[in-house]
Amino acid sequence: MMEPTHEDIVLDPACGSGGFLLYALDAVRREADEYHELNSKEHFNHWHDFAEKRLFGIEINEEITRVAKMNMILHDDGHTNVIGEDALRPMERLTAHNKGFDENRFTLVLTNPPFGAMVKKDEKPYLESYDLANISFTVKKSTKSDPKAGKKAIKAKTSVKTEILFLERVHRFLKAGGRAAIVLPDGILTNSSLQGVRDWLLENFQLLAVVSLPQTAFSHFGAGVKASLVFLRKRKPKEKANDDEAIFMAVAENIGYDATGRKSMKVVDTQINGDTKIEIQRCDLFDRRVPYRKEGDEWVSEPDSVLPNSGILAQYRKFKQNPQPFFV
Repeated sequence: MMEPTHEDIVLDPACGSGGFLLYALDAVRREADEYHELNSKEHFNHWHDFAEKRLFGIEINEEITRVAKMNMILHDDGHTNVIGEDALRPMERLTAHNKGFDENRFTLVLTNPPFGAMVKKDEKPYLESYDLANISFTVKKSTKSDPKAGKKAIKAKTSVKTEILFLERVHRFLKAGGRAAIVLPDGILTNSSLQGVRDWLLENFQLLAVVSLPQTAFSHFGAGVKASLVFLRKRKPKEKANDDEAIFMAVAENIGYDATGRKSMKVVDTQINGDTKIEIQRCDLFDRRVPYRKEGDEWVSEPDSVLPNSGILAQYRKFKQNPQPFFV
């Protein structure tokens, strides 16, 4: 949905083993296939310059940082700008590692930040620099006779969830007009106590799209949090939010695997030609083209590809051509 190009400067501030960065690199490689002859110097420079100069990652765990770097090397470089650091720390600390990590620089952020962990003000002094760490929220005053009774009172935050802080950090990293795709727990979008966060979000970003994932999306990986994919564009200076801004909204139930991690893609077309076979597999998000080659009596799958004009992807592309406000 973000369609990265070789002109983007891409960042994942919680990159893990580098999955989002590798997919961005693959997208630019496919772009090189369209522009240049395969194996030519121009083809190599097109994607390699992007990998070397325009692909950035931050990972707080040093061991996983090394895994990410090795992962990038195994997929033809792109490891130069991956650093081991806490992405929420002051920007000067990040630029000390690499001058490329600066405010208002990146055109595209792709990230799945850590959920649920609380950052306490008395443990992390740098929280004072975050607007979202200083937004007060309302709570009900209780009485001895009725704990739920009473008027609402303003209470200052003493701790903040990491995913909330990552929203502000992504905003600082992006240049005006830059885009972001973030995996967020649904609590950010629905909890009444987080209305201040949503107000800040809509004031500083244009909300482009929300794709709701099923409850089981991360169950196989040990997390049961209901989450959505949120797509944003950083507003330009003095740009005001408009109630008529169109937002693409979708619900995905079959995302290609179930709660146990088993594949749930439906095969909708099969073409066999001698020792080669092409399957078209479908889920709610997109169709996938899966090529196979025959080895003895077995079919062995080869690298597959997403078909961009299918599923929710196709609906979003159609929506972008003429965005219209709509209500569900």
